[in-house]
Amino acid sequence: MPLLGRLARRFGPGAQLGSLRGQLLRWLLGPLLVLVALNTLSVYHNALDAADVAYDRSLLASTRALAERVSIVDGKVVADVPYVALDSFETDTLGRIYYKVTGITGETVSGYADLPPVPANVPRSEAYPALVRFYHANYNGQPVRIAALLQPVYDDSMRGIALIQVGETLEARRGLSNQILLDTLIWQALLLLAVALLVWIAVRLVLQPLMRLKIAVETRSLNDSSDVDPTLVHKEVRPLVAAMNSSRSRLQILISSQRRFIADASHQLRTPLTVLKTQAELALRECDRPGVDPQATRTALREIVHSIAATTDSTVNLANRLLTLARIEHGGDADGAAAQSEPASLRDIARQVGLEMAMAAVAKQIDLALEADSECVVQGQALLLHEMIANLADNALRYTPQGGTVTLRVRPGTGADGVVLEVEDSGHGIAAAERERVFAPFYRAAATLERNPGGAGLGLAIVRDIATLHGASITLDDASSGQGLKVTVTFPRT
Repeated sequence: MPLLGRLARRFGPGAQLGSLRGQLLRWLLGPLLVLVALNTLSVYHNALDAADVAYDRSLLASTRALAERVSIVDGKVVADVPYVALDSFETDTLGRIYYKVTGITGETVSGYADLPPVPANVPRSEAYPALVRFYHANYNGQPVRIAALLQPVYDDSMRGIALIQVGETLEARRGLSNQILLDTLIWQALLLLAVALLVWIAVRLVLQPLMRLKIAVETRSLNDSSDVDPTLVHKEVRPLVAAMNSSRSRLQILISSQRRFIADASHQLRTPLTVLKTQAELALRECDRPGVDPQATRTALREIVHSIAATTDSTVNLANRLLTLARIEHGGDADGAAAQSEPASLRDIARQVGLEMAMAAVAKQIDLALEADSECVVQGQALLLHEMIANLADNALRYTPQGGTVTLRVRPGTGADGVVLEVEDSGHGIAAAERERVFAPFYRAAATLERNPGGAGLGLAIVRDIATLHGASITLDDASSGQGLKVTVTFPRT
C-alpha cells in the first residue's frame, strides 16, 4: 500500500510530471539494474558452486590416490606415501595440502597427527559413491577444506576401515572466487551499459514523432487553422492530437467571434462618441459667440446639454449591452468563468422585472401585466435570466405605442417542454422575413429602426445567447390578437 500511495502521488491528478524521456529511462533502466544485480549474484553463486564442486573432486581424487597406497603389512595398517606422491596432490600453487591416515584402531599411520577430526554432524556426500565427507576446519591458523574417506583394508589375518583425510587451504578457492566475481562484474557491467545504450537509443527513436509534433505545432502560423496531422505520432497519441485539433478549432471560433465582436463594437461606439464630441464643440462655440443675448445662449446650451445627456444615455446603454453580450459569450459571469447553475423561479424573476419596468410603462400609459400561476423553476443562472426577461420587456415597451399592452407570461410546458416564458405586446411587430435576422448583433428590423433610431440592436442577440446557454429555444410569432409580437422561450424539462 505505501508503494501504491507513492505511485498515486507521483502519477495521479495534480502530480508534477517531468521529462517523459527521463521517466521512461528510469522505469526501464531501474528495474533492469535490479535484475542485473540479482543475475550477477546468481551467476556468482553458481560459479562458486561449480568451483567448489571442481575443487572437491580434485580433493577427492587426491584422497583416493592416497587410499590406494594404504594396506596391511604384518598385521598393521601402513601407508606408502613418498614425498614425490605428495607433489601430485598440489592442485594450485596458492594452496597447501595436508593429509592424515588413521588405522583401524584409530592410530595415526601417517601424515599430520593433529589434523582436525571429522565432526560428528557432517553427513556423507551423496554426490559420490565413495564413503566421503567434506567439511571446513581451521588448521595452523588457516581455514582448510578437508575430505575424509573411509577406506576398507584387509588381508588374511585382519580386516577393517581406515580413515584417509586430505586437507587443502582455501587460498586457491578464494583466488578463483575473486576472479569469478571480477569477471562476472565486468561482463554484467558491460551488458548493462550495452542494454542502457540500446534502451536510450530506442527511447529516443520512439519519442522522435513527439518531437516532430512539437516542431510542427511551434512552427505553425497563428493564421493557420488547419488540423495537425495525427499520422505524425503513434496510434496511442492520436486521440491527444484529435483533442488538440478540436480545442484549436473551438479556439479559432472564439477568436473569430471576438474579432467580429470588437469590430462591431468599435463601429457602433464610434458614432455616438463622434456625436458627443460634435455636441461638446457646439456648446463651446455657443459660449464663445460674441454679442448674443445671454438668455438665448442659455437656451441653446440647455438644448445642447439635453442632447449630450441623451447621447450619453444611449452610449451607456450600448456599452452595458456590449459588456453583457461579452459576459454571456464567456460563460455567464463577470470573470469569464462558468457560473454555477442553480434552481431559479421564472415567476419571481418576471415579477421583479415587471416592478422595475413599471415606471416606464406608466410613462407611456402601457398596461404591463404578469400572468404566472405556478413557481415554474428552471435550472440556470438567475442573473442572466433576469437580463433576458428585462431585455424582452424593454423591447416590448420601447416598440409598443402609447396606450398599448405588454404581457409577461410564465407557464408550465407540455411534453418535453419544462417551462415556457412568453412576452407579448401590441406593437407593430417584426416582419416574418426578418425574424431570424434580428438575433444577429447590431441588426435592426426596418420597422423598429423607423420608430427608435437610437437603439443598439443587441437586445435579441443577448436574449438568444442567454437562451442557448440554458438549453432553451426561442421563437418569434405574431401576437394572439394579430397585432404585435409574441416572443416564446421554451426551457427543457429538468
